Amino acid sequence: MIHSKKQRWTILIPIGIFMITAIFFLSRRLMPMAINLSDCITITVEVGNVFEPILATGTVEAENEVLIRCPNTSNVKQIIKEPGSRVQKGDVILVLEEDVIKGEIDKINDQLDLRRNALEKNKLSEFSTNVDLNYSEDVKKLNITSLKSQLADEVQLLEVGGISPAKIEKTKQEIALAEKDLVMLKQKNAIRLKQLKAEEAGQILGIKIQEKELADKVTTLSQMRLTAPSSGIILSIANKVGEKANTDNVLIRMSDLSTFKIAGSVEDKFADFIKTGKKVYAVIDNERLPGRIGNVTPVIDNSKIQFNVHLEEKNHPKLIPNQNISLWIVAKESENSLRIKNLSLFVKEVPNVVYVLKEGEAVRCEIKTGIHNPDNIQVISGLEAGEKIIFPKRGISAFRNASSVLINN
Repeated sequence: MIHSKKQRWTILIPIGIFMITAIFFLSRRLMPMAINLSDCITITVEVGNVFEPILATGTVEAENEVLIRCPNTSNVKQIIKEPGSRVQKGDVILVLEEDVIKGEIDKINDQLDLRRNALEKNKLSEFSTNVDLNYSEDVKKLNITSLKSQLADEVQLLEVGGISPAKIEKTKQEIALAEKDLVMLKQKNAIRLKQLKAEEAGQILGIKIQEKELADKVTTLSQMRLTAPSSGIILSIANKVGEKANTDNVLIRMSDLSTFKIAGSVEDKFADFIKTGKKVYAVIDNERLPGRIGNVTPVIDNSKIQFNVHLEEKNHPKLIPNQNISLWIVAKESENSLRIKNLSLFVKEVPNVVYVLKEGEAVRCEIKTGIHNPDNIQVISGLEAGEKIIFPKRGISAFRNASSVLINN
């Protein structure tokens, strides 16, 4: 009897435990699940562009390069700023030897002194010649006047028979010859004066040419201390201290920090996507700076393709020379698509479960996604613009596939 009673309890206890457990889970199943809105992440479905990126790397570089040429053949005397140094506008970068240019300036000054002295002598000679020529003309004029006076006296003597007609004729001939000599003398004197003026003009022109040459040399002397034409970074210096640098050779290369570009690099398997004009985003912190691919290097180096990216905002304050950044090359893009923020919770191109917020509860809904990028996900079906979806901060598994969840504000 006692044995039979023990057997009964052995059977009833497990049954009781099973029934209690079943009732508990059934009650949990029938009771609606609830969650506080503050424990969820809310995302709004919006309309916008979604693109699929190819990930690449890039380095920020100055867009403009400044070349500083050697002003005059000379040796490098001193290098004040080494390559890699930052410089401000007007900073002295390099100093050239000045002895040669100073010697050339002294030589030109000596030549100018000789030319100016020759010009002064020419002016004095011109003045003296002009006096002599005027005197010769005056003598000729006086001679003519004297002959004319003599002719008048001879005409009176002829009337009284005191002279022969032949004498008068001779005097007239002398007057005519003297007048011709005067005309010829004036012509020769005019030519001589023009010659002197031409010589003076040539000397003045020679002086002006050498004065300009001297001014150029003085300017060149002031340029023997090579300074930065703008703020930037020195990229390279062609010559070392003591080496000879020839006129117009590029001596210094430096960057202009006013605008920047990106030197990009990507694996060669993406070669078909790397085309001039292709849209690119430079990723700096939380910002996406839009730009376009410029030049593409045709040679593949270490399985990499090199290219330049020209940004729309070339002087963005976050652009720093030699800064390494990520690049997103737009491979595929969809405009005016439904999209949601990417929380890394979805699998591309398969149905995914979300919970749509509707009248105080979150209703389970399956959606299909398309293009993914680190910022957004394209929604192909299952949602409408403006709808809000929620995700438990503990993860979607917290809803345990419930058909709906009550939301407590």
